[in-house]
Amino acid sequence: MATLQIAANGNSLARPAAATPVAPAVMSPLRMWAAVVGSTLGAFMAVLNIQIVNASLADIQGAIGAGTDDGGWISTSYLIAEIVVIPLSAWLARVFSVRNYLLVNAILFLIFSVACAFAANLQQMIILRAIQGFSGGVLIPMAFTIIITLLPKAKQPIGLALFALSATFAPAIGPTIGGYLTENWGWEHIFYVNLVPGALMVGLLWVSLDRAPMNLKLLAKGDWPGIVTMAIGLAALQTVLEEGNKEDWFGSHFIVRLSIIAAVSLTLFLIIELKTANPLLNLRLLVRRNFGFGIVANFLLGIALYGSVFVLPIYLTRIQGYNSEQIGMVLAWTGIPQLLLIPLVPRLMKRFDVRLLIVVGFALFAASNFMNVHMTGDYASDQLFWPNIVRAIGQALVFTPLSAIATAGIEQENAGSASALFNMMRNLGGAVGIASLQTFLSKREQFHSNILTNSVSVFEEATRDRIARLTGYFMSHGVSDQALASHKAVVAIALKIRKQANIMAFSDTFFLLGVALVVALLATLLLRKPGQLSGGGAH
Repeated sequence: MATLQIAANGNSLARPAAATPVAPAVMSPLRMWAAVVGSTLGAFMAVLNIQIVNASLADIQGAIGAGTDDGGWISTSYLIAEIVVIPLSAWLARVFSVRNYLLVNAILFLIFSVACAFAANLQQMIILRAIQGFSGGVLIPMAFTIIITLLPKAKQPIGLALFALSATFAPAIGPTIGGYLTENWGWEHIFYVNLVPGALMVGLLWVSLDRAPMNLKLLAKGDWPGIVTMAIGLAALQTVLEEGNKEDWFGSHFIVRLSIIAAVSLTLFLIIELKTANPLLNLRLLVRRNFGFGIVANFLLGIALYGSVFVLPIYLTRIQGYNSEQIGMVLAWTGIPQLLLIPLVPRLMKRFDVRLLIVVGFALFAASNFMNVHMTGDYASDQLFWPNIVRAIGQALVFTPLSAIATAGIEQENAGSASALFNMMRNLGGAVGIASLQTFLSKREQFHSNILTNSVSVFEEATRDRIARLTGYFMSHGVSDQALASHKAVVAIALKIRKQANIMAFSDTFFLLGVALVVALLATLLLRKPGQLSGGGAH
């Protein structure tokens, strides 16, 4: 049976169907939607797994005897493998065929999910998580590729809405699931939770995707210089972003060396891709107006999407003392509304200009962050409720229209490159966002702490009065030594100052996230209507 070839370059479109899903003209609607649902379910699990593990990281570290510093590699190893494999997926799908490639990686993802629950030490966990990330990373771009190649144009918004559940709903609901499982069942169950939906995913892909011969000859013709430089560059860059704040950035020789490796490797990768006849990724897609500005907006969306999921749990832990289950319940209100709203977005896309939906979505997402810029010590779950609801509505409105307008006009032979670039840049945006926010949060806390400390002087009557009252309090509560009680009073004031400085730093961080989303909104104003695009689409 003839099918269309998903390629990462501009080679001939008409060739035997060795590596791609069946074309819509020859695939029944039932099988077509089974392939879409199965692949998007895989993408959902791959993204969800990151947030579930992050929510339970402290428990995992304690169970396997990992220190706080080294334990971060449990997440980092997964993310490095994932970001490296995403750009490779289109080419590897051509080599092994989509059916073989997806099914093998889906099964490996489940096997290594269970294996992670049996890890006895940090070294085993890092290796198992890396393999899990390498197989899980395949599921994200392949789901996107299947949607924009299998589905007719009229049905693509529905497929993209399903994919949005993995891109925006999964990060929002991940901490809720991770916190509940960890607190009530134990950290091992965060890896077992993949088994039931994973079995459904494998079954759907098994019955929906046609068998096709592998094309192993492509291995010899692969863009190996591009593959090597990209893998080294992205792995080094991801490590820098994940470990930079902990290692004091460029104060660490390790980070400096990795930064140089990343810069050199990625520069060589860009040169190779632009000069080679058969590149791994068609980077010339970036000069297309909608795809280029769509990538910019998607990168900034990644910063805000993953950045907000990173910042809120830290705030709730550090300031309010919440446990992982309580944090999950707060973040649930950024997930549950999306589950209800995202299925309605395709209908809205038929009635309104998709650019308007994107602008409104980014505006609401930005507003949700600006609503948190005047935080106080009493700012907890009740106060976060409405900002989280507004954020949920904004995220639900953004992703599906942005994906549709960015990929409108992309030829089918370029679908693999478009999918890899679009998903890689969102993940990279998340890595950049988390790394930047970690540093920004610490720097702003130091800044506000210095300002507040300088304003609290023992020469001030109010300060002396406060110390005296606290000293009296401690002496009336079991401290007999006045000098010790006075020392405790000073420590209590210092802790109060630090807490207030932290709250102000979090307010600044939410403001920064809001600004990033305003910039993303401005980028979307430069998008054209899909009907104004030149060139043919995938159908």
